[in-house]
Amino acid sequence: MSNTSKWLLLGLVLLVLAAILPAEEEEFTLLPGFGKTCRIGEDYAFVYDFDKTPRMGTSILRIKLFDGKGRKATDLEIIGQSDMPSMRGGHASGDVPFKLNKKGVYLLPVNIVMPGEWEIRLIFLKDKSVIQRARLIFNV
Repeated sequence: MSNTSKWLLLGLVLLVLAAILPAEEEEFTLLPGFGKTCRIGEDYAFVYDFDKTPRMGTSILRIKLFDGKGRKATDLEIIGQSDMPSMRGGHASGDVPFKLNKKGVYLLPVNIVMPGEWEIRLIFLKDKSVIQRARLIFNV
């Protein structure tokens, strides 16, 4: 086998490995419990809770966003994804954008289909650029 053939074979092996090995997962900061203030750099903070204690069915995750001076803010885009960590992908919602209600609160319906540990991953974007990745864990 020539040196050129060896390099081509090595390149092919590396391409196959890159395609089948899992990509590195982005880092999602674990958030403190419900009702606690969470910082997003110097410019934003938020508080999150549910409309009711999470249980089977649909619960609404609510996020109140504030600017650096403590005033209500609505200029970020927030994307959420719910899933069960023990069954990753089995009950994944996919990326779902939060909706803003008339009071300026970000809302995300979370469909809880079975008891156990659940995770919601949050991505905060400003001008289409990610400024924060966070996650929260809760049990049903």
